[in-house]
Order: sequence, then C-alpha cells, then structure tokens
Amino acid sequence: MKKELLKQDLDQLCINTIRTLSLDGVQKAESGHPGLPLGMAPSAYVLWTKFLRHNPKNPKWFGRDRFILSAGHGSMLLYSLLHLTGYDLPLEELKRFRQLHSMTPGHPENILTPGVEVTTGPLGQGFANGVGMGIAQAHLAARFNKKGFPIVDNYIYCICSDGDLMEGVSYEAASLAGHLKLGNLVYLYDDNQITIDGSTDLAFTEDRTMRFEAAGWHVSEVADGNDLKAIEKAIKDAQKVKDKPSIIRVHTIIGFGMPKQGTSKAHSDAPGEEAVRETKRNLGWPEDKFFYIPKEALAVFRQAVKNGAVQEKEWDAMVKKYEKAEPEAGAVFKMIRTSSMPDGWEKSLPKFDGVAAAATRSYSGDVINAVADAIPQLIGGSADLKPSNNTYINSSGGMQYKQYENRNIHYGIREHGMASAMNGIAFYGGLIPFGGTFMTFSDYNRPAVRLAALSKIQVIFVFTHDSIGLGEDGPTHQPVEHLAAMRAIPDLAVIRPCDAHETREAWRSALKSSNAPTFLALSRQKVALIDRKKYADAKGLHKGAYILAEAETKAGKPAAPKLIIIATGTEVGLAMEAREKLNLDGTPTRVVSMPCWKFFDAQPDKYKEEVLPARVTGRFAIEAGVSQGWHKYIGDHGDTLCVDRFGASGKGEDVLKDYGFTVDNVIKKAAKLVK
Repeated sequence: MKKELLKQDLDQLCINTIRTLSLDGVQKAESGHPGLPLGMAPSAYVLWTKFLRHNPKNPKWFGRDRFILSAGHGSMLLYSLLHLTGYDLPLEELKRFRQLHSMTPGHPENILTPGVEVTTGPLGQGFANGVGMGIAQAHLAARFNKKGFPIVDNYIYCICSDGDLMEGVSYEAASLAGHLKLGNLVYLYDDNQITIDGSTDLAFTEDRTMRFEAAGWHVSEVADGNDLKAIEKAIKDAQKVKDKPSIIRVHTIIGFGMPKQGTSKAHSDAPGEEAVRETKRNLGWPEDKFFYIPKEALAVFRQAVKNGAVQEKEWDAMVKKYEKAEPEAGAVFKMIRTSSMPDGWEKSLPKFDGVAAAATRSYSGDVINAVADAIPQLIGGSADLKPSNNTYINSSGGMQYKQYENRNIHYGIREHGMASAMNGIAFYGGLIPFGGTFMTFSDYNRPAVRLAALSKIQVIFVFTHDSIGLGEDGPTHQPVEHLAAMRAIPDLAVIRPCDAHETREAWRSALKSSNAPTFLALSRQKVALIDRKKYADAKGLHKGAYILAEAETKAGKPAAPKLIIIATGTEVGLAMEAREKLNLDGTPTRVVSMPCWKFFDAQPDKYKEEVLPARVTGRFAIEAGVSQGWHKYIGDHGDTLCVDRFGASGKGEDVLKDYGFTVDNVIKKAAKLVK
C-alpha cells in the first residue's frame, strides 16, 4: 500500500475508495456529477457496510432491504458501491461510465444494472418510489408475518438531495408516508446547500426539519457528513422509530476534497485532470493511479457477499418452516415473492352475458372485483376518486396505520405521488398495483407513467372520464390531447375499450403484462351494447385492432368494403350505427375497433392488411380526442371526426352533438370518401 494511504484508518480508506472511483469514472467520461458521491460517500459507506441487508450474488432476493438513490445524478456513487460489494458489475463497466451500451448509464436504470432497484434521475421520483416500496412492505408484512416468522422484515433506504425535496412529488409522497406512519422508511438527506444555480438560499429557505416533522416524520440531523459514528447512531435511532418514517438530515460538503468543494462548480461536469490530481492529494490518495482499489478496502466491501449469502440462507430456512407451519399462507406468499399468477385466474374474469348498458369505468370496477379474490397480489387505490373511478376492492377495507393488510390505498388528492408510489409498489416486487384518477389529470401522472414504461414494470393506470362526453365539468376536466400524449410514450399500452367485453379483455391484457405498464382509458358515459354473438369476439383487442362488423349489401349479405370506419371506446357505438345506415344506403361499410394502437402496430403486415386493406382508401376514424396520429391508419385519402380543440361545459350528449359526434354527421363526412 502507498505510504500516503498508511495514514488512513480502514474506514477512511474505504470511503476514499468510493470517492476516487466515482471521481475517476466522471473524469474518464468527461461527464457526470462528482459532487454528491464525494460528499455522501461516508453515509453510503456506513449504510452499505453496517446496515443494508442484501446479497450481491442474488440481487432479487426477496428478503433484502431496498436501496434507492433518488438523487440519480450521483450514479457513480451507486455503481462504485455495487462493484465494490460484489455485484455483477465489472470494473471495466465503471470505466465505461455514460458510454453507449454500458451497464453504467448517466442515471441508474433498473433494467440495465444488477442491484439497481429503481430507475431514477428525474428528481423526486425515487423519493416517492420509496414510499410505494414502504407501502408494499407494510402490506405484505401485515398479511403474512406470524409470531416467530417475520418473513417480511426489511427497510427501504434512500439517499435524496435538496433537488428531490424541492420537487412537488416528494411532498405529496412524504405527506402520504407520514399519514400511514411508514416506520420502514429511512431516508438520508444530502443537505449540502448547493444547487446548479448556486446556494440553495436562492430558492429554498424553508425549515426542512419542521416541514417533515409537520408531515409526521421522525427527523434527525448529522452536523458533519464525515462523522461516521453520528451517521451510524442516526440510522440506529431511525430504525427504532416504528410509527414514523425517518429522514436524517446529513450536512455535507458537496465535492468534498475537490478544489472547488462546497460550490456549485463541484456539482456536475468532469473536474479536469489537474483538479482530479489535486483532489486525490487532498484525500491522501496516489494521484497517478486511476480506478485504484486497495485490497484492504475491497476485502471490507466484499464481506457483503459472505454476509448476504448467510442472511439469505437463514431467511430461506425461516420461510421453509413458515410454509410448513402456515401451508395456505405459505403457498400464497411463494406465489407473490416469485411474481407468479395463480393457476386458472382468467376463469374469474366476468363473461358480461346479458349485461346492461353502462360506462366502461363501471365494467372495469366489475372486473376488479371479479378477479380480486383470485389474484391476491392485486392492490389498488385512487386519488380521492374511488366512487368515480370504480377502483375499490369491495372485499377489503381501506389501508391505514395498523391496517396495512387492506388492499385499498387512499392516496388522497396526490395524483403525481400516487403514480410514483404505484411504481414503487411494483419495484418492490410481487404485487400488481392499480390506481385511478380522471384522464385529464394524467398530465399530473405523466412523469411516473413514462418511468414505468422505461423501467418495464407492471403498473395499471386507470383513467376514467376519458373524453368531452363527461359533460358539465367542462374543458378543464375534458381530456382531448391526452390519448395522443400517452400513445407517444414507448412501451406503454394505451387501451380504450368500447364495451364490457373489451373492458374485460383490456384487464386481461394488463394483468398478463408482467414487464410493461398499461393505461386504461375509460368512459363516464354509457357505451353501446355490442352483440358479441353477432359480431366479432372482443379477444381481437389483443391484436390492437380487429374487424368488429363486416361490410354488407343492402340485403344484408357480406360484401367487400368500400368504406372502413375505425373507432375506439365510446365512439365505436356511433360507428356501428353509421355502418348500419351506410350499408342500407349502398355503401358497404366495415367497422374496425382499434382499442390499442401499440398492439396493432406490433402485428404482422399480413394481419394489418386483412384489417385495413390498402385497396380501400375510404377510411374514416372517429375518436373524441385530437386527430394527431390517426393519419398513419387512414392514409392520404382518409378523414377523421376528432376533437382538435378544447371541450365545453354542458350535458355530455349535448357537447358530443355540438362537436359533430352524430350519425348524420358521420354519414355526411364519410360519404365524401367514397365518391
């Protein structure tokens, strides 16, 4: 070991190993954020070596603690910890930080790097994800833990920043966590008083301690972010608080050791070769070595491999005993922790034979309650709109403190926090979260919906009141551009069902989609009753679009279509009415229900041609939303009946009529396409 390192005790050697690995990664990439890793390395070291229960050789061990780096810009801190503690993240990948196709992207991504629990970067999201994880842990512990068998007994740890706390989603989530008294949350707040613009005093001067205390959190402070004993004590004290989430305010120096430590210049960007050398000199580190890991430090970190194996083995043994002592609960717990669906669950889906006309939000509620008992991992909620969203499991109660076993979460009027917490529930593993609000408020949800798609997690977003047809609440509550906005998100299945049967199939799809989120667009107004014995089976939904009703002659015999009407949701009923008259008028008309563009786009060209043959240029799309995107289906010669302006306040049927959603207008516009 170099003589300058001999002066450091083992703890300091380990901490400076984290610091210099992070610094070298940023400098080699000539891009990144060195400030947080250098300042928070002591806190991370204490947490990862003295508290965090994890097995680097099995990153998905269900009994592990969860760690979130909400301040995802400090990703080199996490990558350094993962490599040092023995995860499958080679040193070469740290050297490829922020390079194309590396395992060390600029911000952590759960699908790329072993040991990364959640995809973070947009500030506040990880904070709120942690609250969702806390909900999941509390729920599963309440349902499955028995005397002598604490099989769900873990913490959710998070490192967050000033920027995280400034984001509104963090306060929404913090408020909910405080209300639910989630004592399994332990957050380390990097209070370095610096943002990109400069001092936090420029825009962030509230008393954060009082703020979190008011929200029902246990708050403690560590005056010196390099004081290892104080950090350890604060975490131990937080673990003792069982009826409050905890946040530890760690006062740090951003970019500790750098020439420009404690300033905004230390926040981001590569410091430069000379600054790296000076930093290493300040840390007592050999300045001519890069990505240097002293063997003494590595030995400390790699104890996590042995410790993790022992902890997992002990946990597995306890679970086996549990399964013998509690065979019924044990079987369900095994299914949940392995993310398996129960055998035969699809048989619980309602058939909807002879169903009365209703809104698709109502049918959705019927599906939820039909499958809830068959799918014990299903857990739902609403942003204070359960009577409107129909997202309540009637066989369970509402989740509250000491009532965590219940499967209905009252998120309150916190749409963004709800969506991010739902992601956290999914990230935790084993549970399938769903949650509802009005579709116009998907604007509040969108960052979390996008991250769910990026992260490839199973989350079911239920959005009701899907068009101008909702009526009197007017344009502020009538979504028009929202379908287009959500369809623009890669890997998100946006499904707008037209009747009870398509609603059932939409839920079937969402429940089977284990590695992608689903967006359900549901109506407030009633939809037409479609005779599925006469017309096509709703299972065509799984192909995204299908021929619902074929073209006919005046005499009612099958005919080659001259016109194809494509519609979604409530407008399918209008398309069917228009088809009937057009057929009688001598214009053989096919109706295509297109509940999910994403599914249809994934079909083979042969199937697409069957549904929308190129020879039929007369195509007419009907949807009570903006026309954006429809032209790829209707072609250069087609037309739309859509809503390319804001809605209006009035009775739903009156608004739709005023906007041209009538049979006569459909026939008038469609007739021009077949001349």
